[in-house]
Amino acid sequence: MKQNNFGKRGLFFRNLRQSSDVILLQESPVAGFQHHRGVAIWPFLREGEKLNLVRESVNQHDRNAVAVYFRNDKLGYVPQRENATLAQMLDRGEKLDAQIIRLLEEENPWRRVRIQVSLLSS
Repeated sequence: MKQNNFGKRGLFFRNLRQSSDVILLQESPVAGFQHHRGVAIWPFLREGEKLNLVRESVNQHDRNAVAVYFRNDKLGYVPQRENATLAQMLDRGEKLDAQIIRLLEEENPWRRVRIQVSLLSS
């Protein structure tokens, strides 16, 4: 098993899929999809679409909040239980890439959009 150490806080990731340009960090659902613009822009979303991750360090509900945007529309957030490492990386200025990897016509909003986040190598 290859082990990589990112940053000063000793964060470790095991079993990372690597290429020469990117390191896969995680796959996650989008939290809060039903509370933001996700439903309105659903017809425009496609698997493989690039997303923007925006750090919301002053979010009153979650100090590690990382918002997920498609173009200028907020889809929701990286789930709170999965966002601490990404928040730290964004705070350090790491270049992260996010994209849609799965779209499901599903009643449960937690299952509708799944994203993949990767670290771009310098």
